[in-house]
Amino acid sequence: MKTVAFLGLGNMGQPMTRNLVQAGFPVIGFDPSSVAQDAAEKQGVKRATSAAEAASSADVVITMLPTGDNVRDAYLGASGVIAASRKGALLMDSSTISSTVTVEIAAAARAAGRRMIDAPVSGGTPRAHSGTLTFMVGGEATDVEHARPLLEAMGQRIYHVGASGAGHTAKLCNNILSGICMAGTVEALALGVANGLDPAILSDVMRNSSGNNYALERYHPFPGLMENVPSANGFAGGFRSDFQLKDMRLAKELANSSKVLAAMGNLATELFAIHCQNGHAGEDYSSIIKLALDLDSYFEGRTTEGATK
Repeated sequence: MKTVAFLGLGNMGQPMTRNLVQAGFPVIGFDPSSVAQDAAEKQGVKRATSAAEAASSADVVITMLPTGDNVRDAYLGASGVIAASRKGALLMDSSTISSTVTVEIAAAARAAGRRMIDAPVSGGTPRAHSGTLTFMVGGEATDVEHARPLLEAMGQRIYHVGASGAGHTAKLCNNILSGICMAGTVEALALGVANGLDPAILSDVMRNSSGNNYALERYHPFPGLMENVPSANGFAGGFRSDFQLKDMRLAKELANSSKVLAAMGNLATELFAIHCQNGHAGEDYSSIIKLALDLDSYFEGRTTEGATK
């Protein structure tokens, strides 16, 4: 059984490592946060004192980090993953970063005798916990097949979308659409509520009509209408709004360099920027409903189900 080093034990890394452990893979984990390290250790992840220590002991190294700068530092530093890992090791980045950075790191990995794929994910924390993530993978076909047992332990759908960097390109396309859909969904909900509609009934109407989308089906932004999503937990956990903004800005950069029109993406990106500036950067991206609707006023004098007290 391949030994796995997992770097980045946050909201996504925690459940992903747990699923790897439950599938029988020995996992060595590292995160700068001791709290994250403690939580992972309780799930059966062996504790490492540094990223280099974890990487040096593993057949496969997986990274799930916040930004492209974090990923570049993790791989290319003097004591980074490429330098510390074994020759022939498979490196896999599941962060969401620019495909340009991915191609740069993959070239350095190959030059050092390592293999690398980019395998960002979609599905958020709910699917990370259930082991039903979608992986968009870029890299050599043989390397993707080598990683498939690991991917299948954490995800339900694995798509090999092309060469190095293609996985991150697919993820940016997905995330700009996700942001547009979330912004549109909260706008529709706010419009209905402002005109006296029950958000639960309106949501059911839209779910069974042409407005249906992932937010309505699996990630509802309106508090009290769906269990086990961030809106049911004060918008804690999930996918931070500032991370969503970061991804959408990366997608905008890609659109600009590709000379592709991204009018709706540009507008949705600006809405998320305003939302983050309003103090909600650390909340899940579905909290953008607060930009469209005053939830405190709505729930004043009501229960969480929306009924009058």
